[in-house]
Amino acid sequence: MTRLILASTSPTRQALLRNAGVPFEVMAPGVDEAAAKAALTTDGATPRDIADALAELKAVKIGRKTGALTLGCDQTLDLDGELLDKPGDEQALRTQLQRLRGRAHKLHSAAVLVEDGAPVWREVKTAKLTMRAFSGAFLDRYIHEAGLSVLGAVGGYHIEGVGLQLFEAVEGEHFTILGLPMLGLLEALRQRGVIAR
Repeated sequence: MTRLILASTSPTRQALLRNAGVPFEVMAPGVDEAAAKAALTTDGATPRDIADALAELKAVKIGRKTGALTLGCDQTLDLDGELLDKPGDEQALRTQLQRLRGRAHKLHSAAVLVEDGAPVWREVKTAKLTMRAFSGAFLDRYIHEAGLSVLGAVGGYHIEGVGLQLFEAVEGEHFTILGLPMLGLLEALRQRGVIAR
């Protein structure tokens, strides 16, 4: 079997791969994502393009270092063309959820496989999520129940948990919402001998 390195420390992505029976190792990419996002935004990149570029950047950095087949991933939140980031604290979380309340946004989940230091496969999948016009009392309760764990999530929610109560409509693959386009990735991994065909 071909060795696969996941250039991500995301527990959710690791669980998705593990649950699907994919053997992999984990290496932190050590990429300055904030600087990369700022440069890409200055260059006029869309949130979708930023997810794709960051996934490639992470995979290339580890792939060149190890020579192994490497998977880089990223997810961005697109609110009418504006890139929203992970909320850094409770106040930022509250402000972001108030902005998203009653509106639709997109999640772009990108994955790039790098072999011999160069991209050999990539996919960006998009999901559209519409938040309901929840009350202030619900928002207070949500923030209390969700806890600090959602500060590391791009939208300030985990849809597989209490965050599902924020939404009135969800369009797109569940795996895309969780941050990894799994079905296309599994086929690419089968073609490269990481998992059985």
